Amino acid sequence: MFAIIETGGKQVKVEVGQSYFVEKLEGKEGDEVVFDKVLLVEDKGVKVGAPYVKGAKVVAKIEKQGRERKVVVFKYKSKANYRKTTGHRQPYTKVSVTSIA
Repeated sequence: MFAIIETGGKQVKVEVGQSYFVEKLEGKEGDEVVFDKVLLVEDKGVKVGAPYVKGAKVVAKIEKQGRERKVVVFKYKSKANYRKTTGHRQPYTKVSVTSIA
């Protein structure tokens, strides 16, 4: 049994008992999150939504809130003495799926 959910502007294929990294969600570690934007559910047949499956939801538990490794952004223009270095760390939430209904 699996489902495809939409979160953070992305689509994620999830299964019960698995852990996934998604865009940052509000909540603390141990909190429960309900994803109601379910695009597809596969359980003894496939149910496809238009755009979402009615009555379907995925319940997950927040395992960790964190930030990814730093990505260095270096801007450079030749012959103009222009150099600029910045960094970016994207926040994420690690969730583990407990049920698909």
